[in-house]
Amino acid sequence: MKSKVLIWSLLILFFIPHMPVHANEGDEMNAEEQIEEQSYHLELNEWKEQGLDSPADFKQAVSPSSFTNIDEGEWLSSSESQGYGDRVFYWRNQESLTVEVEVEEEGLYEIGFDYLPQGDLIMPIEGAIQVNGEYPFAESRQIEFPSKWKNETEDFETDRSGNDIIPDQQPIEEWSHVKAEDSTYMYKRPLQFHLEEGQNTITLTNLRGEMLVGNVHITSQTSIPEYEDYVDDYPDAEEQEDLLTIEAEHPSEKNSSYIRPESTEDPSVHPYDSEHLMLNSLGGDSWSEPGQTVSWEVEAEEAGFYQLSFKTQQDNESRSPVYRKLLINDQVPFKEVESYQFPYNKEWTNETVGSEEGEPFLFYLEEGTNKVSLKADPSPHADVLFTIDEVMQEIDELSLSIRKLVGNQQGSRDWDIEEYIPDIEEQLLGWADRLNEKVEYLQTLNDGEESTEVASLKIAIDKLENLADNPDEIPNRLNQLSTGSNSSAQLLGDISMDLSAQPLLLDRFYVHGGDENPPGAEADFFTKTKDSISGFFQSFTDDNLATSDVEDDTIEVWVNRPRQYVEQLQNMTDQNFTPETGIKVKYSLMPDEQKLVLASAADTQPDLAFGISNWVPYELAIRGSAVDLREFDDFGETGEQFSPGAFLPLTIDDSVYALPETQDFFVQFYRKDIVEELDIPVPDTWDEVTDILPELQRYGMNYYTPLAEESAFKPFQTTSPFIYQFGGGLYEDDGTGTTIDEEEALEGIQFMADLSTVYSMPLQVPRFYNHFRYSTLPIGVAPFGTYVELTTAAPEISGWWDITPQPGVEQEDGTVERWAPGSGQASMMFDKSGKKEDSWELLKWWMSSETQTEFAATLQTLYGPEYMWNTANLDSFEQLPLPEEHKEVILEQWEYMKEVPKTPYSYMVEREISNVWNKVVFDGENARASVDDSVILINREMRRKLEEFDYMEDGELVKPYEIPTIEKIERWMETDE
Repeated sequence: MKSKVLIWSLLILFFIPHMPVHANEGDEMNAEEQIEEQSYHLELNEWKEQGLDSPADFKQAVSPSSFTNIDEGEWLSSSESQGYGDRVFYWRNQESLTVEVEVEEEGLYEIGFDYLPQGDLIMPIEGAIQVNGEYPFAESRQIEFPSKWKNETEDFETDRSGNDIIPDQQPIEEWSHVKAEDSTYMYKRPLQFHLEEGQNTITLTNLRGEMLVGNVHITSQTSIPEYEDYVDDYPDAEEQEDLLTIEAEHPSEKNSSYIRPESTEDPSVHPYDSEHLMLNSLGGDSWSEPGQTVSWEVEAEEAGFYQLSFKTQQDNESRSPVYRKLLINDQVPFKEVESYQFPYNKEWTNETVGSEEGEPFLFYLEEGTNKVSLKADPSPHADVLFTIDEVMQEIDELSLSIRKLVGNQQGSRDWDIEEYIPDIEEQLLGWADRLNEKVEYLQTLNDGEESTEVASLKIAIDKLENLADNPDEIPNRLNQLSTGSNSSAQLLGDISMDLSAQPLLLDRFYVHGGDENPPGAEADFFTKTKDSISGFFQSFTDDNLATSDVEDDTIEVWVNRPRQYVEQLQNMTDQNFTPETGIKVKYSLMPDEQKLVLASAADTQPDLAFGISNWVPYELAIRGSAVDLREFDDFGETGEQFSPGAFLPLTIDDSVYALPETQDFFVQFYRKDIVEELDIPVPDTWDEVTDILPELQRYGMNYYTPLAEESAFKPFQTTSPFIYQFGGGLYEDDGTGTTIDEEEALEGIQFMADLSTVYSMPLQVPRFYNHFRYSTLPIGVAPFGTYVELTTAAPEISGWWDITPQPGVEQEDGTVERWAPGSGQASMMFDKSGKKEDSWELLKWWMSSETQTEFAATLQTLYGPEYMWNTANLDSFEQLPLPEEHKEVILEQWEYMKEVPKTPYSYMVEREISNVWNKVVFDGENARASVDDSVILINREMRRKLEEFDYMEDGELVKPYEIPTIEKIERWMETDE
């Protein structure tokens, strides 16, 4: 659902005193209408009220040779069509294709496409549809074209412990047909488009991905019968008595590569082995996203009616039911299974698909091969989600209006808020009433049971009602309305995500007749008891990635990452590295990286540690526990694969103690639709940022920087960019003090504070991602995590945002300095390892371009786009499955990657810069005076820490603590090759 962009800009003009209504307010409303289309359900209701409907039996196919904007020769011939048998068009690179269709009757039509995915298929293929030059509704701005996948092998391989390994995923290269659907799958049926009588144009614009396009189909809405009519369509069919069992973990196809088989340790599941982990079920959390579809082939010996029973476990933590659309041979057979409910049940159960009264449905299968499909369907929750989304946007609008009114005076004075917003109490109570209606609806769906979503919804309603009781307190209680982690807005956002998710775990399903009952779903008591006892004793010998003694000829590696990362790394090592080198490796999960210091002190450290924060190698190295990687002859060849600035915190004097493993990036995100509509430039420098602020703030919008993170403490990653970009530094060259009181650094600190005090940028933003989606902060600087969220969890604005390098400071020669840190994880070797040469070989292999690229692709293929791997290897990053234009931006920003070097007292510098910002912004203190006070504290701590590590004695420098520079790192890479 597209967020409203300017809907509240006029309200603010009335709410905030001394703000006159501009003469061109009508133009502003036109801008709003151009940016924001109605949601499909609202547009559809209006069309229905106008008497529009879908004409009967209309079908028209338009071939690529008739696309009006494609010149002769731009299509591919039938011999190049990869099996389509006719001309096709290669659709990619933001291109559009346009078809003309003539209809005799004005009405609502469905639009379908024949297509064959091309290129990298990990990220979804997306397009946008315009009719007669306009987007008819918000959902038309994002249409997905799913790819089909299957397991590369149905015979699961096993790892070193005899446990099944999730197989590699293979795309199915065949032509498909899809009708345009809402990308969030909130509607049961495909989208309908309003076509005028006569000639109409339909344009499909590429947003992401590439595919071959065959015919474009314009049709009437497909009719789906009631169950009774469906059965009557097969008067001669008989109910068959066969019992067919289909194992869910072996689907014939799926539309997401990361719907994966699971290992369920339960004797009720088939197959099962008490000593090894078997992939014996399918789905769970990996089959929870709306629209995800799994299909199985069923071989029917005779045509006729069959019952379907699915052995499922639906233990959704919220206790809400989930829904699946059931299809037979790609068609919904009857309306009753368009959204079929699977109720909450933490036990395994056989769900025979049937009516609410418990009468099994009969499904007609043809003789031979049939396809049975289940599609995750959130449409029963759609009305609730629409309401929640609308209320959240309205809360955001009200909250920003109040913040604009109170400014920095929150909590410092009493307010008569109704003088400025007269209907604020009615707004709050109106939201509460609308949400209460949805509470009743959700309880009806769940047979009166109270799910977690219902309980959270009631809490959000209570907060709104309490605020309505005393509206004058709202400016001082915004954390209850919108900004706090437990605010009404945050609760509603969490509810929305939970209601959209549709997780379902499936063991197997049965195709059977009425007299052939499936076997019981749960194992009997004695089987479970026996397995429990066996499992208890087995737990003492299991190799479950826990840290344990390893053989003398095996490298031990502790990994600070989730289990699926470690399992994948172990499998890749066993399949590739060990056979090639003969070096055996054992990886173990590291629950807490801070225990590395303790393990080193106790002489129980591993040989290597992967995935650790970039400050950990320094802490170990300065205590003599880490290996200087420059000792190895080929360090320069290995190190040149990374950004030189990433080595700064991993360096002490002339030694480097770790390799960068992952790398963050801070780039500028912006909403293309809003920037274009407001006709403001995308800023390249901070001066240009401040130039566009008045226009943004005029509409109640603003610019975001990481300084607005909710924490009062501002870490180096938020403060150092301003100091570096203005030409300043943090330390003296010999490490004996700080330079934040020098003019360039002070200028950066002053500007950093001015952004909030002078330019009114937001002081605290709980989550930029949400404000970016809802357009209140349509532009700002954010890190890798925001990129992952927008790519994977904001389908409603997919294709309507972009990134650029972050703004910087223009120099006299016209160049722009964009220096910023990129804190990530690192990999290091321990000094007490007795296998340094072998460990170095493993470390080089792990961080090589080939390994990093394979690891990144496998993670996303098996676990989904949210498992994006931000490798620090620059060559590998260029090969990742990301849009090319985004990779170019990130790599350009990485040219200015400058991490903050570590010193024994760097924590004090970091803390005091944060303190200065807070004093200037919140207490109104002078920046120079605050910095001078902080320098005294920093230098005092500097002397104490340098004496602790033998760099000073009695306040005198014994040996210099040389601060590393990018230039020095680059020279090392050249000389060490």
